[in-house]
Amino acid sequence: MSYVNDNLMPNEKVLYNARIHPAIFLPSTLSFVLTIAIGIYAFTSARQPGTSVLALSSISAVFFCLSGLLLIYSVVLGLQAVIVMFTTEFVVTNRRVIAKTGFIRRHTLEMLLAKIESVAVNQGILGRLMNFGMVTVTGTGGTKESFRAIVGPFAVRKKISQIIEEYTQTYSQQQEAPGMGG
Repeated sequence: MSYVNDNLMPNEKVLYNARIHPAIFLPSTLSFVLTIAIGIYAFTSARQPGTSVLALSSISAVFFCLSGLLLIYSVVLGLQAVIVMFTTEFVVTNRRVIAKTGFIRRHTLEMLLAKIESVAVNQGILGRLMNFGMVTVTGTGGTKESFRAIVGPFAVRKKISQIIEEYTQTYSQQQEAPGMGG
């Protein structure tokens, strides 16, 4: 069961579900490619004729060790990205914005729609090219929470704004209705 489903209030419905972009795997992928390149260089430098055995073994050993360390680093980065991908939830309901990140160390945000002051989007060049970015939700009292690598951040901001507008109209109509009857 997901965090969001476990924490929905009665009559609360999920209206929008944002996803994490696979670009979070780029650092581990680039590190792995660098690992392969260094490993190939170490292997080919070990096979060159005319090089002294002592110089060959020390240079090759350094590059093989570096390649091994980078491989471990790549795997750690990849595991971190997998954990982020599968443990992050970001949804907008008819009452709140709910977000959760983390598995063992959990960070959550549950902000009522009426308490949201602004939703900001921050995109770098790569984010613009691949359509992902950081979404920052600012609430009353200066509460500010940022979520990185969100797919379609401008669509998320637009959807939050639309839901807030619908919520505001519904709430104001409910406030006016009892006054008209009495």
